[in-house]
Amino acid sequence: MEEIRAKTGRKDRRVKQRAHILDRYLLTQMAPPFAIALLAMLVALLLERLLSLFDYLASAGSSLATCIALLTDLLPHYFGIALPAALCIAVFLTIRGMSDNNEIDALQAGRVSLMRISRPFMIVGLLLGAASVFLYGYIQPVARYDYRAGFYFAEHTGWAPHLQAGMFASTSSKAVMTADSVSHAGTRLKRVFIREVSPSGVAHIITAQTGALTISEKTRSTRLDLWNGEIVDDPFQATHPHKPTVTHFEHVVRVIDRPDKETAFRTRGADERELTLLELAHDLRYGLPGIEYRTLRAEMDFRMARAIAIPFIPPLAVALAISARRRKSVWGLIAVAVILIGFDQTLMFGHSLASTGRLPIWLAIWVPEAVFCIGCLAALLRRSRGSWRRRLLKRAAA
Repeated sequence: MEEIRAKTGRKDRRVKQRAHILDRYLLTQMAPPFAIALLAMLVALLLERLLSLFDYLASAGSSLATCIALLTDLLPHYFGIALPAALCIAVFLTIRGMSDNNEIDALQAGRVSLMRISRPFMIVGLLLGAASVFLYGYIQPVARYDYRAGFYFAEHTGWAPHLQAGMFASTSSKAVMTADSVSHAGTRLKRVFIREVSPSGVAHIITAQTGALTISEKTRSTRLDLWNGEIVDDPFQATHPHKPTVTHFEHVVRVIDRPDKETAFRTRGADERELTLLELAHDLRYGLPGIEYRTLRAEMDFRMARAIAIPFIPPLAVALAISARRRKSVWGLIAVAVILIGFDQTLMFGHSLASTGRLPIWLAIWVPEAVFCIGCLAALLRRSRGSWRRRLLKRAAA
């Protein structure tokens, strides 16, 4: 009896070892396409925004650091879009490649079902779904607010005038400037002239061969760099007149139009999309002035629905990858893309309808969610039963 138990235990250990080896192999095959797809989608999504953002910030005189900071704030939003898509592409390409190499047929011949093959992918989906709760619920709301605040600061803080060559512009109530040549973005100047009056009444005449306007990140004001010029003090309007003085310089920095408290951005929470899940739960219980209950409820359910759907993406990708292999075409990948995009747009549209009260939340958000999740599992079960039937027919024919 003990010998039988020992043999059974050794057999169970061998089965578990083989299962672990299979899981490691599948995950190893999936990792490279997942990383490549995720990186490619992030680059593609950021590139389009980068061009328009950089052009706008350059015209406003903002620095490269401001542009990089804003792009960093956009990363969580685009990461939430790219993550489920990259998972789907990686699983599809992995199963499709194994099918083309007859590895799937070999595994099924060894009594390994498609459900068992899909298990490590579904576990990865569960982990990514849990991570997405943190991403959608905490990182994205804060990053959204930081992006809006940073963009507001770049647009309103300091003085970023659109100078025209030969035209005078007021940098403050007691200072004017002009330049003979101004770049298209309005940040590079040549032959600069500035006249400003100090609190004591002394007029300073500043001339420089070249200049540059940028927004200072440290002082939160506009920084004016001047090169190769001179400063002339005009004493005749001062309280205590004295002889004019001339100071030559190679490089000076002027800080103009420091922001006051009126330019400060609003606090976080005026938009429900800027609230974390804990804040949404708190406001659903105690209320939030300016935002209706249904809007808060729709926002919370929308985020949870997006995260819950991620573990169901691998079964759909596996089912359509096997189907595409049978047809030797790319229609499977196209079908996956259409289904994912259609589901995401349906969920967003339902969120809009639910937040405005035109549809109940369960109908606008959770019915499409249930249809998608059940449909993904049904597609895999149907494909798995089909593969078993084909194998049984082959055995019967033999």
